[in-house]
Amino acid sequence: MSKGGQVGRAPTRRALLASMTAALAAPAVATGAWARPAGTPVDLALVMAVDSSASISQVMLDFQLRGHAAAFRDKAVHQALTGGPKGKVAVQLALFSGPGTLTSLVPWTLLGSTQDALALADRIDAAPGVAMGGNTALGDCIVQAVHQLDTCPYSADRRTIDLVSNGFNNGGLDPRSARAHAQAAGVGVNGLVILDEYDWLEPYYRDNVVAGEDAFVIAAANRHAFADAFLAKLVREVV
Repeated sequence: MSKGGQVGRAPTRRALLASMTAALAAPAVATGAWARPAGTPVDLALVMAVDSSASISQVMLDFQLRGHAAAFRDKAVHQALTGGPKGKVAVQLALFSGPGTLTSLVPWTLLGSTQDALALADRIDAAPGVAMGGNTALGDCIVQAVHQLDTCPYSADRRTIDLVSNGFNNGGLDPRSARAHAQAAGVGVNGLVILDEYDWLEPYYRDNVVAGEDAFVIAAANRHAFADAFLAKLVREVV
C-alpha cells in the first residue's frame, strides 16, 4: 500500500473513532444504584460488545459484524425476540479495544417484530466497523457496558452484556472486579470466544469474565465458525 493511500485514510478513521467514542462517553465506574427507567417495557436489554483490538484484523472484524447481521436475519432469532412476555427486546452494538474505548456502532434499538430485526441487520451491514488496534480491555468494556445499560431508555426485565473476543484481558481493569461490578448491578455477562490465537480462552472466560446465575461461554474454533456460534449464543441469551 502506498504512503499516499495511508495518509488519505488515517484522518478519516481518527475522526470517525473520535466522534463515535464521544457519543458513548462514560465514567470509569458507574455510580449509584440502578433505577429502572420509565421507557417502553422490554424483556431484555442487551449490549453486544465486539472486540476491535490489535488481535482483530479488519477481515476478522468484518466476519464478526457480518455474523451479527446474519443472526438478526434468522427465523430462530425472530421467534426468540418476540417470544417473551412483553414481546420486545432492546439491543445496542458496540466495539471495544483498550481502556475507555467502548464505542457505539448501532445505538439502542427496539426490536418487536421480524421487520425490526431485518432492519437492524441492514444497519449492522452498513455500519462503519473500524479496527481500533490497542489492548484488549475486557474489564473496562464490562464497566462501560453496565453504564450503557444503566442509561438505556427502555425498561428491561433482564440486562445482559454479550462480549465477543479472541483475546484475554491485557489492559485496564481486572475483569474479575468488573464482573463483580456487573453482578452488583444485576447485569449478566456472557462470552463468545474465537479460538484462532488462544485455545484456552473458554475456561479463562468462565473463570474470569462471565457473570450471573445463567452465564455461559460459547467457543468458535475460527472466524468461519463464528456466524453459527453467534446465532446459537444470541438465541440462548434472548430466550
